Amino acid sequence: MRHAYSVESVRAAEKALMARLPEGALMQRAAAGLAVACGDLLRRRGRVYGSRVLLLVGSGDNGGDTLYAGARLARRGAGVRAVLTAPGKVHRAALAALLAAGGQVVLDTSEGLGRVDLVVDGITGIGGRGGLRPEAAELVRAVTAGHAPVLAVDLPSGVEADTGQVLGPAVRADATVTFGAYKPGLLIDPAAEHAGALRLVDIGLGPELPDRPDLEALQYADVAALLPQPDAESDKYRRGVVGVAAGSGRYPGAAVLAVAGALRGGAGAVRYAGPGADAVIARFPETLVHPGPPSKAGRVQAWVVGPGLGDGTQAATAVSDALAMDVPVLVDADGLRLMDAGAVRERTAATVLTPHAGEAAALLGVEREEVEAGRLAAVRELAARYRATVLLKGSTTLVAGPGDTPVRVNPTGTPWLATAGSGDVLSGLTGSLLAAGLAPRDAASVGAHLHGLAARRAAGGAPLTAQDVADAVPAAWRDVRA
Repeated sequence: MRHAYSVESVRAAEKALMARLPEGALMQRAAAGLAVACGDLLRRRGRVYGSRVLLLVGSGDNGGDTLYAGARLARRGAGVRAVLTAPGKVHRAALAALLAAGGQVVLDTSEGLGRVDLVVDGITGIGGRGGLRPEAAELVRAVTAGHAPVLAVDLPSGVEADTGQVLGPAVRADATVTFGAYKPGLLIDPAAEHAGALRLVDIGLGPELPDRPDLEALQYADVAALLPQPDAESDKYRRGVVGVAAGSGRYPGAAVLAVAGALRGGAGAVRYAGPGADAVIARFPETLVHPGPPSKAGRVQAWVVGPGLGDGTQAATAVSDALAMDVPVLVDADGLRLMDAGAVRERTAATVLTPHAGEAAALLGVEREEVEAGRLAAVRELAARYRATVLLKGSTTLVAGPGDTPVRVNPTGTPWLATAGSGDVLSGLTGSLLAAGLAPRDAASVGAHLHGLAARRAAGGAPLTAQDVADAVPAAWRDVRA
């Protein structure tokens, strides 16, 4: 599992470790790892010897890491130049090391910088707040106009390390080398979009970091360990039955897509309750159907309610009826608008809410832009306010539980997943995992992971449909298990 820690936690771990190490040893570890990453990028474009490296150097330790790494590259034959964005606060010992190795300081950038093979962004570190200052932003625009790759040091300058927010101009890196631990902003959009490929350099912080991270991301092995697996004694009822209350006369496809996701999610059977029974049976004859309401459809271990329900009495009844039952309930789409907030908070069984940014904004009473700019804060607030597990959909899907547990970020997916009906498939898939016995945070995390993998498989760099995603879930499941 990939873990991310707040700036406060990383700073405390660094302080504890530095107290046991010789002065400057931690910075040298970081610089060594940074220099290796720079060398790897340069070799892809040719070789280190004779290459041209431009360092954008800020104040403090981040600038020191950058300068010491530049000194190592200079000793390997690279032509290294440094632009100092805060000359009065530069790390003096690191600057001396660069100059002693043959590096240079650029005092005037007005006439251009000539050929550059790699730009290293060391302007601000994890303690930076707000976007880049105007002069730094202009410098970044000028030096990245030549299309040289940009490598960020610890995180791209101008992004918020703890929240993933981008509050002004920021570096957009092709790769980021981060030290000791991932920071939340490297994994959460919009900041994650600025980070590029991530590389973690181990500098020995592990034993000093808290037991509980602020953010975590499941990897293949974690997902594989959570996937439901039938045994020789299993039957369709022991594997779990998931109920789906979705679709309407206007949106029958939502019922079909939610059932498609549910059938591929690990439960033994799917019960459908609603007006879309004919459309569901025509596509999936193995489904158990009932006109509704959910409480009359038969026994289930979890309900999915909301996709394509539309408005009206029947839709509102389906949502309130499902929430009144003592089984886990996943609420999506129209169900989020129709549900009673008090009823959700009072439930003793698990509740999973799966809004996109617009729906999350409506639930919180804020503008959509506020949710998109501060996704981590939004998902935490939703989970606390509704006492539910919340899966906030988007370019990076976040899952937060109602208790004191790390927020999970999903690393899978593709921009092609932004297509009509894909959320209905995700709801059915996640609901099926709930019915199969997974805890709500695990079901939401695993569902998002498989959904993203399936979309990557189905897309292959081309447009896809929601049904394509559902059809690719078994292959993604096999990939994870393999």
